[in-house]
Amino acid sequence: MLYILHGQDVFSLNQALERIKADLGDRETVAANTTDLDGRHLTLGELRNKCGATPFLSSHRLVIVDGLLGRFEEKQSKPRSAKGKTGDGLKEWEGLDSYIKQMPETTVLVLVDEEVKGNNPVLKKVSPLAEVKAFPLLKSEALKAWIRQRVKKEGGNITPQAVNLLAELIGGDLWAMDGEIQKLLLYSQERPISEDDVRQLVSCIQEASIFALVDAVAEGHTESAQRILHRLYDEGVAPIYILSMITRQFRLIAQARDLGKGLSRLQIQDRLGLKQSYVVDKTLSQAKLYDFEGVRWAYDKLLETDLAIKTGKYSDKLALELLVTELVCPNS
Repeated sequence: MLYILHGQDVFSLNQALERIKADLGDRETVAANTTDLDGRHLTLGELRNKCGATPFLSSHRLVIVDGLLGRFEEKQSKPRSAKGKTGDGLKEWEGLDSYIKQMPETTVLVLVDEEVKGNNPVLKKVSPLAEVKAFPLLKSEALKAWIRQRVKKEGGNITPQAVNLLAELIGGDLWAMDGEIQKLLLYSQERPISEDDVRQLVSCIQEASIFALVDAVAEGHTESAQRILHRLYDEGVAPIYILSMITRQFRLIAQARDLGKGLSRLQIQDRLGLKQSYVVDKTLSQAKLYDFEGVRWAYDKLLETDLAIKTGKYSDKLALELLVTELVCPNS
């Protein structure tokens, strides 16, 4: 039995994985018969050994492999990402489909990964043998619908304005979104969650706005980036402070990219000196959108903007708006 779960919506992916575990029986028994493997460094021989083991006092053995398919992704070069092609050990894994056909019936194999494209060579070979589920990040109306459904499922209500603001501030990070919804439900109690509730209660509201601004920049959403920028102005946030926060966030992104090699999430949080899990999760998510060259280019633009303000070349607001436009459209 083979499952392939992939996508950037880790919250929904994890829920799907938990459902697979629940279907296999008692939680403790399943846990005792579960093996987690790092697919980035795994060999086919090692996988065969783990999958071939007989379950102990259970009908099934669960083997979860994280990051195997990502090794064989062909990634297109973009202005903010200059990644190339990788074929790390591909020849060895061309026999994976043959092995899966011979795998013990007692073994349930789950391949977990981030976004995987249809031309992935290993995915193409094994997908006919698997139950494949994709979990892309929710955006726009799909994200707003999820927020409404989540609030309703928890027995609460929420205004459309509050839904819109939550979607803009938190984005598709459903782990963070679920945490904020739980707090808002406790705070609002019997009445619907309002826009004012979101502004008062969402963790690090200005920092969340900076994250939303960097998200919009990274994803090339000019209108959204400018709207967030002007909302920060309306809230009385000084342009020079916004610039410093954007600069800080790109510094964290650069550090997170370096620390992400071999360190756990908690170790990265400690090295970055961040206290809130929300900030760590958003930074790690954004670090995946940029390579070193992309971060360095953004740093150059941030420096140019700082000099333009200090020398009086542009007013602070105009300089910041030009910066955001350039970051969103790097080739313009």
